[in-house]
Amino acid sequence: MTHYVAPEDPSAAEETGQAEQRPVGFFAEAWSGLRRSAKFWIALAALVLVFLVALAPGLFTGSDPRDCDLGQSQAPPGPGHPFGFDLQGCDVFSRTVHGAGASVAVGVGTAIGVFLIGSVAGVIAGYAGGLVDSLISRAIEIFAGIPLILAAVVLLKLMPERNVWTVVVILTAFGWPQIARIARGATVEIRSRDFVTAARALGVTHPRTVLRHIVPNVLAPVIVTTTITLGVFIVAEATLSYLGIGLPPSVVSWGGDINTSQGRLLEGSPVMFYPAAALGVTVLAFILLGDALRDALDPKARRR
Repeated sequence: MTHYVAPEDPSAAEETGQAEQRPVGFFAEAWSGLRRSAKFWIALAALVLVFLVALAPGLFTGSDPRDCDLGQSQAPPGPGHPFGFDLQGCDVFSRTVHGAGASVAVGVGTAIGVFLIGSVAGVIAGYAGGLVDSLISRAIEIFAGIPLILAAVVLLKLMPERNVWTVVVILTAFGWPQIARIARGATVEIRSRDFVTAARALGVTHPRTVLRHIVPNVLAPVIVTTTITLGVFIVAEATLSYLGIGLPPSVVSWGGDINTSQGRLLEGSPVMFYPAAALGVTVLAFILLGDALRDALDPKARRR
């Protein structure tokens, strides 16, 4: 006796195969890698705390960082004042908490500025090529050849008034070349890919090709580099304030407090270590976050 076997439904088999082989999106795959990264969660926890302190210092201290009493000069830690007082009788804990605002604002503001300028300049140079590429590349080389701190020192000396945005503009003006180089290199590599050539053959306009095919592929390395350099800009602000030519004394910042307290270090005063530790933890958190993003967004790193 011959048994009849019903044929398989090709549409059902096709749907099953698609469900099993459905590709995972690039950023979904990156997020999957980030979720398994201990560096990412450590950095994220530290940065959430830092940004919370910078945005809402009143949640952590009720003392005014500028309310100083010489009668409390170098007083030891006590209730409500866990870090004690500095030479001017200012609450060190309050100044450390409020100092996060200026330092983080300079770092984030500069990072956004260099991200926008560097990305636009790099993509235009890499995609246009020819004379446009040559002109932008020469500009990148000129600005990259000027040391960031030296340029900031010279320009800030010429400023009649200094504030957070003055420092952000100056650091941005000389901090964008690294981002531009990375964006240009990625664009040059991507513009020769088949999907870009196909888009051109189909008559897709240049702006649409850049926005739909170039920019999404350039974002990953640019985001990673910007995240890492954000910590560098915070250190740059602290260095300028330490030298006395960054933010004015009226603005509470970690660099300024390190400058004013470093003279008491030889006397055994630990006051300098509190803003220095806050600065070090913040910079380390950004570096760890950038390292975790690089591992997640770089396909070569994921394969390794």
